[in-house]
Amino acid sequence: MAQEPNFDLVTIGRVGVDLYPLQDGVGLEEVETFGKFLGGSATNVAVAAARHGLRTAVITRTGNDPFGRFLRAEIDRLGVDNRFVAPVEGLHTPVTFCEIFPPDNFPLYFYREPIAPDLMIRSTELDYAAITDAGIFWATVTGLSREPSRAAHFAAWAARGRRRFTVLDLDYRPMFWESRDDAHRQVTEALQHVTVAVGNLDECEVATGESDPSRAADALLDRGVELAVVKQGPRGVLAKTRSETVQVPAAPVHVVNGLGAGDGFGGALCAGLVREWPLERTIRFAGVAGAIVAGRRECATAMPTTAEVEAQLQGNRHA
Repeated sequence: MAQEPNFDLVTIGRVGVDLYPLQDGVGLEEVETFGKFLGGSATNVAVAAARHGLRTAVITRTGNDPFGRFLRAEIDRLGVDNRFVAPVEGLHTPVTFCEIFPPDNFPLYFYREPIAPDLMIRSTELDYAAITDAGIFWATVTGLSREPSRAAHFAAWAARGRRRFTVLDLDYRPMFWESRDDAHRQVTEALQHVTVAVGNLDECEVATGESDPSRAADALLDRGVELAVVKQGPRGVLAKTRSETVQVPAAPVHVVNGLGAGDGFGGALCAGLVREWPLERTIRFAGVAGAIVAGRRECATAMPTTAEVEAQLQGNRHA
């Protein structure tokens, strides 16, 4: 029997049901209808990468309820292997609401108490072979916020051994942490185990204490990563290795909902890394992918294909 090929990307972390309003510019108290979508950063990244042809899987947990069944089926429908998705008895599948006030105000409301199932991933449940063999292993800072998920993350990193393209998405959400200082301590330790760090300016400041993009990238490199990616919103993206610096301007976009843009960027970044594209091409491609998602309402199902990104890139060049 032929051995099944390794995954290009394995992610670990958050999943949930996004209940997003179908009306813009009003608070939740005035919203009349919602759309139901697959969500959760680590899962969105896996979907985004699958749209670019990568073989992807996500390690996560749901409740043993109808929403959990919806998520598992939707993950599979969107091209991500769901073999590492399992229900946790006694917990509800998380739901997330947002408000949509374009172009830059999208408040999020997470319902993840008393603890989200995706924070109940245990080190004894991990498929270490899949994690070790994956071309890219992608984890998020949210997964470090509670036990037993925190221990599972460090166990996964120990098994992988700081292999190339071990990514930490800095993904800091203050509502998931006791304090900013607590998050800083956990991220500082986690950076010793990864080779790529990706985050926006605030997330990079939590990780390094630096608010300047270039100094933040240098601080991440000083902590041992090989590639630091600092997202700066309308100012574009800065990416640094020890031998190369790339600054890519933001792609033009009419923003509808900016919440999934970072995950679209992440999945496209993975595509470029796996295919060993030049750094500037990778970052430019990822930036356009994120912009496309920002121009759409939902997250996971908004992720563009490679052809869509390439067409947008060509359009930008000829504009």
